[in-house]
Amino acid sequence: MVGWPLPVRAARLARGRTRTAAQGAGAPGLSHRIGNFVLFQLAWLAAVSGAAHGHVLAGCLVVAAVLACHLALAARPAREALLLLVAGLIGWAVESLQLRLGFIRYAGLAERALWPPPWILLLWALLASTLNLSMRWLHGRPLLAALLAAVCGPAAFAGGARLGAATFIDMPAALGCMALAWALLMPMLLALAERLDGVAPHD
Repeated sequence: MVGWPLPVRAARLARGRTRTAAQGAGAPGLSHRIGNFVLFQLAWLAAVSGAAHGHVLAGCLVVAAVLACHLALAARPAREALLLLVAGLIGWAVESLQLRLGFIRYAGLAERALWPPPWILLLWALLASTLNLSMRWLHGRPLLAALLAAVCGPAAFAGGARLGAATFIDMPAALGCMALAWALLMPMLLALAERLDGVAPHD
């Protein structure tokens, strides 16, 4: 279950004006990045709570609305949409592997289910919507991104599990697998986000 509720990320947003100047005049403004951060948290909570309490469709609609808003505000929405799609599919594959390894189980799925629920795909796309905005400060910092992801990724999943959206079958193995996956994936996703950056206007 994707999610990255990073306190340090919010703190970094306060330095946005300096970072914006360093990244070019076309980089997104501070208010845009703060809004992205807040909407990510709200949509993540809606999706996870919806899954936990049998309101999956409602949670999915909230996430879809946030993603639609994100694309509507993007300078190059087609590029940003491609980023959301690719990240969503990568995340779907990772979550499918963990499910098949028997480390976790999602609420509402059969015990022997081989594929994660659709809201997982949407959550990975939601994460991708932060890569060029509220997590833009991690561009060009792969080691820091890997370290933070290895800690915060599993912590977010554990938070979702506490809300009832998932269950750990083998918690130590699951968290270890997640930490490794997040450490490997986050630098890759950030590099992809830089390449497909649809938020900043074309220079």
